[in-house]
Amino acid sequence: MEKLLNISQLSKLLNLVNSKNNKPSNYILRYWEREFKVGTMGQHKRKTRYPKRKVNGVLLLDKPAGLTSNGVLQEAKRLFSAAKAGHTGSLDPLATGVLPLCFGEATKFSQFLLEANKRYTATITLGVATKTGDADGEVIAKADAPQIQDIESVLAQFRGTISQIPSMYSALKVDGKPLYKLARAGIEVERKERGVTIYELELLQQTNTELVLDILCSKGTYIRTLAEDIGEVIGCGAHVSSLRRTRSGPYSIEETITLDKLECLRDDGYDALHETLLPISSAVKQWPSVELTEITASYFRQGQPVQVASSPTNGWVRVFTEAAEDKNFIGVGEILDDGKVAPRRLVVAR
Repeated sequence: MEKLLNISQLSKLLNLVNSKNNKPSNYILRYWEREFKVGTMGQHKRKTRYPKRKVNGVLLLDKPAGLTSNGVLQEAKRLFSAAKAGHTGSLDPLATGVLPLCFGEATKFSQFLLEANKRYTATITLGVATKTGDADGEVIAKADAPQIQDIESVLAQFRGTISQIPSMYSALKVDGKPLYKLARAGIEVERKERGVTIYELELLQQTNTELVLDILCSKGTYIRTLAEDIGEVIGCGAHVSSLRRTRSGPYSIEETITLDKLECLRDDGYDALHETLLPISSAVKQWPSVELTEITASYFRQGQPVQVASSPTNGWVRVFTEAAEDKNFIGVGEILDDGKVAPRRLVVAR
């Protein structure tokens, strides 16, 4: 190379471009730059640091394959120049689909999304077992997949509450360290069984070597482990060859946006990017809502339980002032035994 290239020029050289507008997909190089810690693209120039911005809302991203959830989060933060953001449950690099990202004040409500049910479309390859339980792992065993006369009787064993042993290649932490990092270092540790719930497990498509399944499950369910367990029952081994999250809590795949689209919108300025954000209250949009007068809301904001007319008799509620519009969303509360609403998460006045 006789000259230094900037990141856009290098993306074009490597044919990393958005097929819709032929613009370079710079986020792919930035992701691998961070993963390998090779320095900064264009390091011959002093890097200009721009002030971070206060951004509030929920971004529903359609995560691309090949990137980690944290890598996607960091790229979204860069595009928005956001001061604070977090994701709401990791997707494996192989997986695609719904990945809610919470910005600013919305991070206070990310726990509710972490605890929400998830829906996946999973392709399970029979007759091949891998070290990681997915297509990214080393093949450790092969066997001929048998003719399955009654796949329904197999799937029925995995509906309802079941026990799983997390994979050594999961993001679950032991003594503060992710299991996958221990596994890559050749260290295997004992993992306790965990109870999870498979609410729905339906066959969408079947061939001699593949099953395509629709799965609705509770938080903490490992689809790779489910695939391995199904393969064990069938007697041939199995792994996940593709995985797409189609729903996360109240959000569906139809509501998502891609990183490529965000890159294009960035050219139109921050206002265009902000149009992609959902209101903070959408994270708990399935909850009932109550409305407070401005006087009552002032006590609520100070941490005091308040009496609300026509409130539910129990559970959690979204709390608004005057009209149930997001600009008036002030947080969430819990109904106490005496009928008052106690504040549990509050949004800082904007």
